[in-house]
Amino acid sequence: MIGPFINSAAIVAGTLLGVLVANHLPERLRAGLMPTFALCAVAIGIHMLADIQYLAVIVMAFILGTAIGELLYFEKAVSKGAAAAQALMQKIFPMRSHLSGEEFSMQYNSLIVIFCASGLGILGSITEGLNGNYQLLLVKSMMDFLTAMIFAVSLGPSIALIFIAQLAVQSSLFLLATLIMPYMDEVAFADFSAVGGIIMIAVGMRMAGIMNFAVINFLPALFLVVPFSYVWRSLGFG
Repeated sequence: MIGPFINSAAIVAGTLLGVLVANHLPERLRAGLMPTFALCAVAIGIHMLADIQYLAVIVMAFILGTAIGELLYFEKAVSKGAAAAQALMQKIFPMRSHLSGEEFSMQYNSLIVIFCASGLGILGSITEGLNGNYQLLLVKSMMDFLTAMIFAVSLGPSIALIFIAQLAVQSSLFLLATLIMPYMDEVAFADFSAVGGIIMIAVGMRMAGIMNFAVINFLPALFLVVPFSYVWRSLGFG
């Protein structure tokens, strides 16, 4: 299990580099990075929707998954954790923040989705669990390094703590790969990616300040879409 640890190290290293250069960057660059990243997130989300297979499956999984997230207050719980992480890291690495508590929470929660729930990370973890190939996670590590560095400029060192959640997710997928992969065929993965694409579009709109979607509450849909896709086809609707 090499890939998950490399990916986690990339987040920590990117965060530290971002914190080191933060005070040397002009304010106009800080302000310009966020809408640029928001636009990229929307573009990635649209691309992930390209191979959609069963729209009914995606709609059912997304609505039911969001309902579960709302009922269990996922977003609220993670927001409290984000505030605690910020307070802890500020004691260790004091850094002047340009964001309000609400803005910090919005961006931090969006990062959790990007780092922990991307299709590339999930497929990469499963692939390494099956055959030991961690090339996909190496690619994700390079992307996450740059993302962590960019966001650390405004969010500070607390981003580094996201590696704990990411390592837990990827390690679990690595260990459960032999159980998951038989159901993660091309069709199921396309529907999974489509749900991820919707979430990425919501993340981009949230970063841009267009709509404050509770993106963490969307995450249960990712766990539902694959079994829904499998059952949908088993019932002869495919």
